[in-house]
Amino acid sequence: MNNLVDERLIKLHTHEDFEGMRAAGRLAAETLDMITAQVREGITTADVDQVCHEFILDHGAIPASLGYRGYTHATCISLNHIVCHGIPGGRVLIEGDILNIDLAVILDGWHGDSSRMYTVGKIGIRAIRLIEVAYEAMMRGIAAVRPEATLGDVGFAIQDYVEAAQFSVVRDFCGHGLGRVYHGAPDVLNYGQKGEGIRLRPGMFLTVEPMVNAGRFEVKVLSDGWTAVARDCSLSAQFEHSVGVTESGCEIFTLSPAGLNKPV
Repeated sequence: MNNLVDERLIKLHTHEDFEGMRAAGRLAAETLDMITAQVREGITTADVDQVCHEFILDHGAIPASLGYRGYTHATCISLNHIVCHGIPGGRVLIEGDILNIDLAVILDGWHGDSSRMYTVGKIGIRAIRLIEVAYEAMMRGIAAVRPEATLGDVGFAIQDYVEAAQFSVVRDFCGHGLGRVYHGAPDVLNYGQKGEGIRLRPGMFLTVEPMVNAGRFEVKVLSDGWTAVARDCSLSAQFEHSVGVTESGCEIFTLSPAGLNKPV
């Protein structure tokens, strides 16, 4: 997609629209806060998904992923070497697992989209470091979001940090625009060059969501059509926030009200 076409597709939102995104983002964050105590040995990923689903419904919203392109769950739960789009099921959590829970809510027509890493019992030193790097990469990408910056600036901030830490940035998936739509323009790549790509403007709503692998960046999608795994079976970690470009920088809509933004 060229820059001219892409810019024509990007919605610029009003100050009133920020209010809708704040509410939706807060509910997404509250759902991820709530599930923290449920992530433990012996529970299945389907159990985790069901608890999130019920919480979202109880708070007057619906899961955005439910029915999206035929998907049948409220969350994506990606364990260990699964990069993204892991399907909840009968897998029982065991000590040493790391997992990403990715969810989006639709509240009064607005989409709040976020994901975090969770850990089960004691995890390895390499896994701890991977999670730390993935979180910091997201925050460095968000710090680059401001008017007149480019999407290349955001991708560069993420890639430069991750690769300096001796990990790799997944290329096959990226962040996106959102608002009253779940996925919209522009694509927010997690790699890039400074000064390249779409120039950011106040009113743009985006997700910043780097996927970081402990090994190589290549992934493959399994036969279910959803689950993406690290091709070399290395551990993978991801964090995601929804943000809005403001006149002076950006606002994060999906910060944890309980301060549970990262597990380690």
